[in-house]
Amino acid sequence: MTDAVKGPAGYFPSIEKKYGRPVSEWKDLIRASPLTKHMELVAWLKSEHGLGHGHANALVAHTLA
Repeated sequence: MTDAVKGPAGYFPSIEKKYGRPVSEWKDLIRASPLTKHMELVAWLKSEHGLGHGHANALVAHTLA
């Protein structure tokens, strides 16, 4: 039996399905942003790219970890 993915990465399949971009692309966008604070990046993903809060938070948390 395979263990389910836990933590922020657990959101990745639904992020890719809902927004049509691979997680690697989202992570590249986050790294290329001039923003550095977690919540600034979350707000940016929500306002500029239309992500929901949970998805944006998961991507930022995983990228900055």
